[in-house]
Amino acid sequence: MARDDNDQNPGGKEPENNKTTTQMTMIQALRSAMDVMLGKDDNVVIYGQDVGYFGGVFRATDGLQGKYGKQRVFDAPISEGGIVGTAVGMGAYGLRPVVEIQFADYFYPASDQIVSEAARLRYRSAGDFTAPLTIRMPCGGGIYGGQTHSQSPEALFTHVCGLRTVMPSNPYDAKGLLIASIENDDPVIFLEPKRLYNGPFDGHHDRPVVSWAKHPMGEVPDGYYTVPLDKAAIFRPGAELTVLTYGTMVWVSEAAAAETGIDAEIIDLRTLWPLDLDTIVESVKKTGRCVVVHEATRTSGFGAELASLVQEHCFYHLEAPIERVAGWDTPYPHAQEWAYFPGPDRVGAAFKRAMEAK
Repeated sequence: MARDDNDQNPGGKEPENNKTTTQMTMIQALRSAMDVMLGKDDNVVIYGQDVGYFGGVFRATDGLQGKYGKQRVFDAPISEGGIVGTAVGMGAYGLRPVVEIQFADYFYPASDQIVSEAARLRYRSAGDFTAPLTIRMPCGGGIYGGQTHSQSPEALFTHVCGLRTVMPSNPYDAKGLLIASIENDDPVIFLEPKRLYNGPFDGHHDRPVVSWAKHPMGEVPDGYYTVPLDKAAIFRPGAELTVLTYGTMVWVSEAAAAETGIDAEIIDLRTLWPLDLDTIVESVKKTGRCVVVHEATRTSGFGAELASLVQEHCFYHLEAPIERVAGWDTPYPHAQEWAYFPGPDRVGAAFKRAMEAK
């Protein structure tokens, strides 16, 4: 059984308004988080391409400009470098900007501002300045976006010292993690799996209608709460093997466990960096077997770092080689995207290999 986010708040602060909840999609939960923070902190500003009047390409900021005005929620030119560069300056002078890069694939023009400025500011100023900005980026496949609208570049960010990298898998965590990110004094890369955005799967664009492709909805508190940026969640308790995953692949891994009948403990990392190594090590030492699952390209993907850490910390407890399931080492294929990212069959096969190894 997956954990019920309405019953548990692992490691987070208690909601200020914990009596009322609303069933939300991830988009609605993200919008609620930004609404809460705009109302709570006058230093919070939100901007990006089409973020203001239109409400964002995925409608995550819909209605916020009308509620808070054009000085708090506004549109930016088509210049990712300019968007992030101005956010670094705003953060250094006391604001808390939340900027949207329309697709994660578009962050590359802003990479110098992210890596050389935002991530370094605290260190190069000996702590005199910080860059408390949150960079939201829709990531991953599931909408037939092709190679320029479907990338999962999380490993590039985890490589950069000074950045925090977050990817939620469900609406409850999405809201709590986003609020925690906005309040954090370090720059946060907030990656949002597009495939989990908009409620139950509806077969739009003739995508295959299969049970594991459904998007999660959940009961989300209406008020303020946070989910910590350094704590993984045990999404599904289990005793036979440990699955390390995040984002959409949490749900795919759950489906694989159900289809194979293997008692897998699924660890939803939630924050890729800083990483909750203690939860990982405790689980792998208990099960003795480990499968790493992510949608991004396999070679030099974040799964390689996870496998290395498990090898370093759990070697004498492992009863089988660590398995890794990931996307292909190719540009994201438009026509074959449902074969590109791991599905329950590929993940389940890895589960079986891990269980059968001696």
